Amino acid sequence: MLGLFSDAFDDPESYLHHQPSDAYLTRLLASDTFMAVAAFAADQMVGGLAGYVLPKFEQERSEFYIYDLAVAEEFRRRGIATALINTIRRIAQQRGIHVIYVQADYGDDPAVALYTKLGTREDVMHYDILPGA
Repeated sequence: MLGLFSDAFDDPESYLHHQPSDAYLTRLLASDTFMAVAAFAADQMVGGLAGYVLPKFEQERSEFYIYDLAVAEEFRRRGIATALINTIRRIAQQRGIHVIYVQADYGDDPAVALYTKLGTREDVMHYDILPGA
């Protein structure tokens, strides 16, 4: 899946150059706060979605954040991304997750069209704040 994300986002530094250990991935996959689903055509992974369950403080409920979603270029526009999201929607409903949310970048028209088809848009500002003093 990391290779798929690296290709789709043209970011091998983030996805390939510092891959986690098997022990780390085993812990992550066993946790209640991470979910990943993949789509295959024959033996080839053609789509992937990874995200995080965020337990809330103000109420006894959780939200799910789609962190990465990608489909291999030659398999796009076939409903694979929608199927991945619908899989997460079913799992979220089974687990009592309140809402699923995702971020799209300005200019990423295919992502904006997909998310518009599936959900309600909220315009917000996003900031990255580095840890430390």
